[in-house]
Amino acid sequence: MLPQTQIRSALLVAAAALPLYCSPASFVGVATAQPLPLRYGQAYSSAHTIFSLPVAVAKREDLFRREGLDVEVVIPVPGGADKMIDALHDDWADIVHVATPFLIRAAMAGSDAVAVDAEFANPIYSLIAQSEIRTFADLKAKVIGLADESGTISISMRRLLAAHGLDRGSFVAKVAPGTPTRWNCLRSGNCDAVVLGQPQDLQAMAQGYRLLGRSNEAVPDFLYTVSAARRSWALAHKDTVIRFVRAMAAACAFIHDPARHDRVVKIISETTGSSDGIATQTLQLLLQSPSRVLPERAEIDLKGFGEVIRMIGEAGLLEAPLPRAERFVDLQYLHAAGVQ
Repeated sequence: MLPQTQIRSALLVAAAALPLYCSPASFVGVATAQPLPLRYGQAYSSAHTIFSLPVAVAKREDLFRREGLDVEVVIPVPGGADKMIDALHDDWADIVHVATPFLIRAAMAGSDAVAVDAEFANPIYSLIAQSEIRTFADLKAKVIGLADESGTISISMRRLLAAHGLDRGSFVAKVAPGTPTRWNCLRSGNCDAVVLGQPQDLQAMAQGYRLLGRSNEAVPDFLYTVSAARRSWALAHKDTVIRFVRAMAAACAFIHDPARHDRVVKIISETTGSSDGIATQTLQLLLQSPSRVLPERAEIDLKGFGEVIRMIGEAGLLEAPLPRAERFVDLQYLHAAGVQ
């Protein structure tokens, strides 16, 4: 009988030669092996938005299972997008979905967390206002619901507002973490305008709220969210991480495949609680954007990561000399998965 390590290596080699998504029968050898457990952490603020789409596809299409993984999705901190790296150190999760500025901030403070793949490249965030607000000028002295001030959402939205004559001090910024929280602020009337992701922005527009502009009008391409793990944990569980990365690459390829779009629409609808019509509009918005919103195969764009570093440096949140993107990523798992 072969040693367990040789069996596992043989399975990895066989799986690497397979297409990114195949019929279940193609994965019999991997799926019948003892599944490897993995805890994937999400913040409550992203769990039911479009930004959970890659992992939702991987779960619902059994892409993790076909890689021999038993993935449990955990939500450690409600609304705690800035606490996701803490979840790694506190042993609540093995890999987490995290926005790049929070990973950078944690690493600069001493964390050994690194990005192992990319989940969203260029997000599309909409500035949605009450129906009576017709122009940016109407937002002077009004309350605008923004995300964490150190994140790319608020940085890009402040650029958009400044381009239309609304600098700091010309409006009241209300920090409200997560699209669902900001959507509630708008509906309750406590915010005059808010930043929303999908599908809430499209739902709001369908209900008569007004679209004033979108974040990608004001910023260059950058890398928004990644899957991150502690470097020490990933090295000790390299087999697991490679399988995870390969499944996420398959999920991204699945989303981009026109033949799968009906299924992707259904997953968006089920994940976000939106209608099939809104889910269809959401997918069209993502795939037809001039900027590449989703990675093709979970690849990490180092140039886009570097743009995030530059953005938060310009916002006064990082001191010169600015670090290089390579400090915050470990590409060996994407390499081993045949992606990058």
